[in-house]
Amino acid sequence: MATKLPYGSWPSPISAEMLATGGTRLGGPCAVGDQVWWTEGIATEGGRQAIVRTAGPIGPDGAGDATPVTVLPAPFNARSRVHEYGGASWTAVPQEQGGPLIVFVDFAEQRVHAFREGERPRPLSPLGPEVPSAGGPSLRWADPQVVTPPGGPTEVWWVCEDHTGEQIQRYIAAVPLDGSAAEDPAAIRRITPPSRFVAHARLSPDGARLAWITWDHPRMPWDGTELHVAPLVGGSAGAGEVIAGGEAESVLQPEWLDERRLVLLSDASGWWNPWLWDGGAPRPVLQAEEEFAGPMWMLGTTWYSVLDPDRLLVTHGHADDRMGVLRVSTGELTAIPLDLTAIRGASVRADGLLTLEGASPTAFPAILAGALDADAAAADLRVLRSSREDAPDPGVLPAPEPVAVPLPDGSVVHAIVFRPRHQGICGPEGARPPFIARVHGGPTSHVPPVLSLPIAYYTSRGIGVVEVNYGGSSGYGRAYRDRLKGQWGVVDVADTVAVMEHLVDEGIADGARLGIEGGSAGGWTTLACLTRTSTFSAGVSSFGVAELETFIYDTHDFESRYIDGLVGPYPERKDLYVERAPLSHVDELECPVLLLQGDEDRIVPPSQSEMFRDALAAKGIPHAYLLFEGEQHGFRKASTIIRATEASLSFYGQVFGFCPLEVPVLSLEG
Repeated sequence: MATKLPYGSWPSPISAEMLATGGTRLGGPCAVGDQVWWTEGIATEGGRQAIVRTAGPIGPDGAGDATPVTVLPAPFNARSRVHEYGGASWTAVPQEQGGPLIVFVDFAEQRVHAFREGERPRPLSPLGPEVPSAGGPSLRWADPQVVTPPGGPTEVWWVCEDHTGEQIQRYIAAVPLDGSAAEDPAAIRRITPPSRFVAHARLSPDGARLAWITWDHPRMPWDGTELHVAPLVGGSAGAGEVIAGGEAESVLQPEWLDERRLVLLSDASGWWNPWLWDGGAPRPVLQAEEEFAGPMWMLGTTWYSVLDPDRLLVTHGHADDRMGVLRVSTGELTAIPLDLTAIRGASVRADGLLTLEGASPTAFPAILAGALDADAAAADLRVLRSSREDAPDPGVLPAPEPVAVPLPDGSVVHAIVFRPRHQGICGPEGARPPFIARVHGGPTSHVPPVLSLPIAYYTSRGIGVVEVNYGGSSGYGRAYRDRLKGQWGVVDVADTVAVMEHLVDEGIADGARLGIEGGSAGGWTTLACLTRTSTFSAGVSSFGVAELETFIYDTHDFESRYIDGLVGPYPERKDLYVERAPLSHVDELECPVLLLQGDEDRIVPPSQSEMFRDALAAKGIPHAYLLFEGEQHGFRKASTIIRATEASLSFYGQVFGFCPLEVPVLSLEG
C-alpha cells in the first residue's frame, strides 16, 4: 500500500546536485575516421564545452569501446558567440599523418584555433579588438565547413560575424590552416559578399557553385530568408541569383545532390517541407502537414543529410520527431522505426553507421550509433554516451502525456503533462497536487515529449508540471507559429491560462496552487501571466524580459528587431511596447516572484530583472533576486544550477504551503 504524504513534501532521490553534476550536456555527434566524436558541457569546469571521442573504433553496427576521451584540453572551451547563441563550433580536417586536425573557436577570445590530439591549440584567426557595444571581441566564428576548392588545398570555411565597422556584417570566410591569419587579418579570404545575416554555405560537388542563405532585419530566419546560388570564381562568389525565399518564405539547409541539383527546406506550403531546384523554379519533393525543419536558433543546425543523389535521411513530425528516408525522384517516404521523440544531428558514415543525438519519453538524451540497414529501412542503435549515467530509479520518473486543449475559437493549444510520480508514495485522499506551468523560451521554439530530470525533480516530490507549447511555438506549421505575430504577451498568456484551467477542470491540478516558470521569452510569459491574470500563486522568471523599450536597445543584434514581428514596429507602436510590458502592470500583481539572472547575459541583460525587482520592492510584494556571477544566457555552472534549483523549490514550498526536504530556505524580501 502506498504511503500517503502531502504533495510537495515527498522524499526524492533526485537532488539539485544531481541535476548540476550528474548529467552531461551533449551535442554534435559525428564520425571522425573510425571513431565517433561529440561535445560535452562540463558543469564542474564552469560549463566549459569540451570535444570528446570514443576510446576505440566504432564499427558499422555501433559496437566498440565507447569510453569517452576528452580531446580538447582545459581551459579551452569550444563555444561560439555568433548571434550570442553560437552553434557549431568545431570540425575535424582529415590528415594522412598525425591524425585529424581539430579546428575550433575558443569562447574566451573567439579566435579560431587548430591542434592535433595531444598538442596545445594554436591560433589561426586574429585577435579582434574588444568592442564595448558588442560586449566582447569584434570577430566571431561559427559553423565550420571543411572544403576543398577546385585546384586548391583543403580549407575551413566559417560564418564570420564582424563588429569592426559601423554596422555589423556577416559573411562566409576562409581561415588559412597554416596560421598566417593569426597576425595578418588580410590572409582571411571573404567568400560571400557581406550581409546582415548569413548561414548554410554549401559548395557544389564540382566546386563550381556556392549556395547559401541570407536574411535581414526585421525578419528572423523562420520568417523569411533568401537562398542564393552563385558561381565560385577565384575563390569567391558574388551576390548570385536568389532562387527561393523572400519576406514570407523561410528557406533553410540547402544541400547539393550533384553538380546541378539542390535540395532545400521551405515553408512556402505552410510547413517546412523538402523542395528541389535543378535550374528552374523550385518544386516540392513532398508536401505533408509535418515539419522537416525547425527554427534556426543556432548556426550549423541541420535536419537531414544526403545519403546518395536520390535519397535523404530526414527528421520530420510535429513536436515529436520521427526519422525516415525520402526518395527525391518519387517523394516516397520510408519510416525508420525508432523509439525516439527528439532527434538531432543525424548523419551516416560511408559504411552505414548512423550517429545521432536522441531522447524519448523513457530515455534521457544520449549519443547513439548503429547500423542503418542496406535498404535504409531499419536501424539498431546503441547508446555510446548518455547524458545521465546516474539515472535514478524509473519509479520516480514521470511519463509525458501530450494533450491538445480546445480553445474558444475552435483551435487548440498543445501541451505536455507530467503528473507527480514516486512509486510507493501518493498524496492524501481527495487532495490535488500543485502544478507548475513551464513556458519555453524563444518564443519560436517548442518542447518535445521526452524524459527530463529537471521536471522529475518536481514530480518526484509530488508537484505536477506541464510544458506549454503555446501559439507561436514551432513544430505545428507556420499558421500556428504566426498566431503570435503581433500578439506576444496576449496569445502566449491566454494559451497558458487555458492549459492550467483545463488541468483544474479535469481534476488533475489544485487550482489554488498553480505556479509558472520560464526563462528568456519564457520569463516574459511568466511575468505577463503573473501581472495580467489571477491564475497563478507564484512565479519564477529566469533572465526574463520585463519591458521592451530598453530591451530592444540593450539586447544583441540577432534579436534586436524580433519584437517588430512579435509586437509591432518601434516607435510607431510605442503604445503596445508599454502596454504589453509586465513592468507596466506590477500594480496588478499580488503573488510572490523569484527572479534568477546571470550577470554576463548579453541577450536579456540584468537590467531587465532589476527593473522588475525594484518595482516589486516598491509595492512590497514578497520576492527574491539572485544574480549569478559569470553566467550568460542560460546557467552552466554547477554551483549556479544547484542554487537556482533549490531556491525555486524552497520558494514554491513557502507559497504553496509544503515543507521541501533538505534544501536551504530562500529568504524573501518585501
